[in-house]
Amino acid sequence: MSTDAGCGDGCACGAPERSQFVQIGARPSLAPDAVSGTSLHSVEQALVPAGEFVMGDSSGDRNAADGEVPQHRVTLDAYSIDATSVTNAAFENFVRATGYRTEAETFGYSAVFHLAVQAPAGDVMGPASGTPWWFGVRGADWRRPGGRDSSIDGLEDHPVVHVSWNDAVAYCAWAGRRLPTEAEWEYASRGGIDQAKYPWGDDEVDAGGWRANIWQGEFPRVNTQEDGFLTTAPVRTFEPNGYGLWQTVGNVWEWCQDWMDPAYYARSPAESPAGPETGSVRVLRGGSYLCHISYCNRYRNSARSRNTPDSSMGNAGFRTVAA
Repeated sequence: MSTDAGCGDGCACGAPERSQFVQIGARPSLAPDAVSGTSLHSVEQALVPAGEFVMGDSSGDRNAADGEVPQHRVTLDAYSIDATSVTNAAFENFVRATGYRTEAETFGYSAVFHLAVQAPAGDVMGPASGTPWWFGVRGADWRRPGGRDSSIDGLEDHPVVHVSWNDAVAYCAWAGRRLPTEAEWEYASRGGIDQAKYPWGDDEVDAGGWRANIWQGEFPRVNTQEDGFLTTAPVRTFEPNGYGLWQTVGNVWEWCQDWMDPAYYARSPAESPAGPETGSVRVLRGGSYLCHISYCNRYRNSARSRNTPDSSMGNAGFRTVAA
């Protein structure tokens, strides 16, 4: 079992909700007609076959508040899903075509892990309540993931971050795609290995060499970077799973379509579940480069987290499925 006492409701392994920072700037308007242009969605596709799988935790490493049980059988039709997280290069295509401004840009700030801040001292708003390793940083956004002294030059093949759920949905509208349901995400992440802890099976992440981008060392002060990365890794790092998906665990959290309800599995339909009809927070899946067994063991197929749809942070992105 995890000793994940510090990662309670509303956080993606410590990723704060926007309301945990002093808000600056106007709340963005996301009008349905705000996204237009010709889609140039360039992310490689993986075909996930129709089938049945057991959804939920089978390893015993679940986090009680996340609702990873009861396990239940789910049947899905075949679908096409991005083989990787949406990259900085792909997101830039969207922004160039539409002129879209993310919520981080409109609000004027986003959440940056303390060791990743690259910004003047005056831009740092201070730590988030309850998670002091997260700072609100003015000027941090998808183009400047560490703050105004950073850029994505040379990071074109890294996952885009500092995108909210609303931003991801706007991208999907332009691309003629949608976010995966939580069931679709988990089925794809399992790569055809039913009831396994990880996309490759049950061996731990560091067995025989690193298999995912997570934290090594003493969280949150020292990352020994044994896997080679302090923050994001290129999307085609390590090995793809049996369906051809890269890095569904570790690297960055990925937004899913569903509202989050820890009690949902007890009433989830057996065929193509789409999550609760209403809610206040959306599901995130897969863990990130900040996950560590001492604090957050959510870099597993069945692990769940959540955040508000307008929240953005330096360890969350998304992938899409065909609409």
